[in-house]
Amino acid sequence: QVQLVESGGGSVQAGDSLRLSCAASRRTIGMGWLRQAPGREREFVAAINWSTAFTYSADSVKGRFTISRDSAKNTVYLQMNSLKPEDTAVYYCAADPSVQRLREGRGAYWGQGTQVTVSS
Repeated sequence: QVQLVESGGGSVQAGDSLRLSCAASRRTIGMGWLRQAPGREREFVAAINWSTAFTYSADSVKGRFTISRDSAKNTVYLQMNSLKPEDTAVYYCAADPSVQRLREGRGAYWGQGTQVTVSS
């Protein structure tokens, strides 16, 4: 079992930045972020392979969002820059032994979610 605790959401203006954090009780190979906006399906945002540090991002956030990890803290971060109103969603931290499953919108373990609201 892996417990994930997210923090860092909030309400900002378009163009602002936010950093989300996800503290894990233990590491898995795949850790990442997915989001779900009202009335929409959950979608992949970004993931990282804990062993190699290789990262994956959705096209919609490439160049704006960066995922990273702090091994000493068992924590994954999502730095979100140049936020847009369409980024408004509940952001979930997820973990899975397979990075590919995260990229497909699935995961074995989930955090409680943190709301990000971007106003224009």
